[in-house]
Amino acid sequence: MIQTKKSNTIMMITFLIAVGMIAKAFILNEDVKVFLLIFFAVGTGLGLLRLFVNSSIKKMKGKIRKTKVLFFSVLLGLGLPFQSWFRNDVLLSMNPSYLTSSLIIMVVGVLFMTTFFGYITKKINVKSVSE
Repeated sequence: MIQTKKSNTIMMITFLIAVGMIAKAFILNEDVKVFLLIFFAVGTGLGLLRLFVNSSIKKMKGKIRKTKVLFFSVLLGLGLPFQSWFRNDVLLSMNPSYLTSSLIIMVVGVLFMTTFFGYITKKINVKSVSE
């Protein structure tokens, strides 16, 4: 019960932060508004990726060693070049005044999506158990 309240609180706070930052940027017609939308979408995508990878790692228990090595090879083979590209070609080439707010909203997107899917999963599990 306490964990659910904490997750719901985190989900609501991150949602309000995201809406507040994006609304402020649009109301004040700041140049960073497009970056905020893009980085929130990237953050939510990273949150989903995190959930997928964690779920896949849990399913690796009991698998043969070749399967585990292949999984982590593909994961690192795709993840490391993307991370390098994102850091070098996106973050380091951005206007430094946009960087802080863009990174904040990306982290907010990750936290929101992680807690949101936990909330949705719990609701689906409760609904299926009651039926």
